[in-house]
Amino acid sequence: MSKRVLVLWADDSSSNLGVRALSQGALSLAQQAWGPDTEVDFQSFDFGPLGTQLSGKVVLKGTLTGSKVLRNRMAKYDAVIDTGAGDSFTDIYGLKRMAIMFYTRHVAQAAGVPVILSPQTIGPFNSVLGRLAARRTLKRAKTVFVRDSTSLDYARRLGYEPDCLSTDVVFALPQPNSSGSDRADIVLNVSGLLWSTDAHGSRLRYREMTRDLIRRLIAADREITLMPHVIDNPSLDNDMTAVKELVAEFGDKVAVFVPAGLDDVRAFVADSQVVIGARMHACLNALSVGTPAIPLAYSRKFAPLLSDIGWVHTIDLKEEDIVDRVVKLLDLSSLPSEAAHVKESAEYRLQRAVNHLAMSART
Repeated sequence: MSKRVLVLWADDSSSNLGVRALSQGALSLAQQAWGPDTEVDFQSFDFGPLGTQLSGKVVLKGTLTGSKVLRNRMAKYDAVIDTGAGDSFTDIYGLKRMAIMFYTRHVAQAAGVPVILSPQTIGPFNSVLGRLAARRTLKRAKTVFVRDSTSLDYARRLGYEPDCLSTDVVFALPQPNSSGSDRADIVLNVSGLLWSTDAHGSRLRYREMTRDLIRRLIAADREITLMPHVIDNPSLDNDMTAVKELVAEFGDKVAVFVPAGLDDVRAFVADSQVVIGARMHACLNALSVGTPAIPLAYSRKFAPLLSDIGWVHTIDLKEEDIVDRVVKLLDLSSLPSEAAHVKESAEYRLQRAVNHLAMSART
């Protein structure tokens, strides 16, 4: 009899293609471990198969009433795979978000459904309440996977030994067919979040760095293709905002590729020379198909994951001389062979998680 699995904090139709990569990666992880007939549903914070939003109001109401309706809906699943939205098993995004995620896991466990934390970032937890919730989550989970050694160390500091050190689930995705287009030279992913807000640093500094980079690449006779990884949507977190402004400024000196979905973006980057991106999953999509990527990191989630799989070319956006460093990296003839090695290394690490899930199902 096939398993029925709920993947939490996932949306395979999200405008954010990184969220789609996490969703489809978790599906692939489950089906590789438990068989291709495994049924998978996705539930994000919005309405989904649980029949409700997962919001602060739902948490409050469920706490007061005992969560019977939500618990009964959760009970129809054989397992819950909690993606942690990749990097949200932390309190840095606020206690409300952490409480919603903690509560949802609690309801699943109250319904007798095992909760599996798929490979994700763990921490940091800067509050006493955050650390208490994290310890309880780790202790009560059936299986805990981490996607980098920094998260492994953080879990250990919380008093828990994870079941497996793996990597991001994007490396569980199948290899794409050729896009059929001409091979792109440099694919540049500009983050709309960094372009439009100061949430992760000065947007003015990021904009100027991006323009400087494009000017330098044009002067070096490189062909640039702008590629959103969060496609058009009404929020500020929209890469098309930056793409449109840059096209208005640089005109036909830059090309644009707007992917229709996850398969589309993976096929395109597979046929490209190199990807430069501020979206981590734009870079991971590239590396998982063997294409070199230069990540422009705005948070702590980039470097530990990438260095663990042997990719040492991450550039921290808080540092100086970013454009010079990117240009120097583009001259490295070893990038393609390094990317091929990283792809193999990461697939091996992800297979550890698949094997662990497959074995645990037999015990």
